[in-house]
Amino acid sequence: MTTPQTKIKRDPERTRQRILAAAIEEFAERGSSGARVDSIARRADINERMLYYYFGNKDQLYLAVLEEVYGEFNRAEHALRLDVLAPLDAVAELAHFVWDYYADHPELIRLINNENLHDAKSMRQSTEIRQQVSPIVELLAQTLKRGEASGEIRPGVDPVDLYVTISAMGYYVMSNRHTLSIVMGRDFMAGDARTSYSSFNTQMLLDSLRTR
Repeated sequence: MTTPQTKIKRDPERTRQRILAAAIEEFAERGSSGARVDSIARRADINERMLYYYFGNKDQLYLAVLEEVYGEFNRAEHALRLDVLAPLDAVAELAHFVWDYYADHPELIRLINNENLHDAKSMRQSTEIRQQVSPIVELLAQTLKRGEASGEIRPGVDPVDLYVTISAMGYYVMSNRHTLSIVMGRDFMAGDARTSYSSFNTQMLLDSLRTR
């Protein structure tokens, strides 16, 4: 007789992904301190022993969660074909992707907030996350060089500074949307407000790069 536990044992990668999906929800909702292993096991519909078998302990599972969410984000970034676009169009394409990804994946923002709250203690242990970001920064550097050569983009723009600025433009609104809705009386992630704010950000970003 085949039981659910038997199926789990026969498909270890699927089981690992189920645990990660459940852990992402738990850590995003409750933070690294408040998350509970027994709650993650219930969400994944497995017993706790299997969770420990795959990930060792709660801290190792949390690190795996960070690597997973950053990995998904960076894999999606790397799928962008910035090299086939005109330089300024390529920058706008990357920016819109980042901003939309943040808006569509609030769990990533919550996990980043939690990690910053704890001085990136867990992320410092990762050998993967920095390597995952490097290719997109290199592609952005190549885009800037193309723009300099064509005269579209002013010289001397640092690709890391630009990438961080693009990220900050999307991150700030997402991480502060609830307080901003009270202070400013506007939900910047809702409907026309989101479109208008994205357009405003795009104009500011591209104006800062253009040759004078």
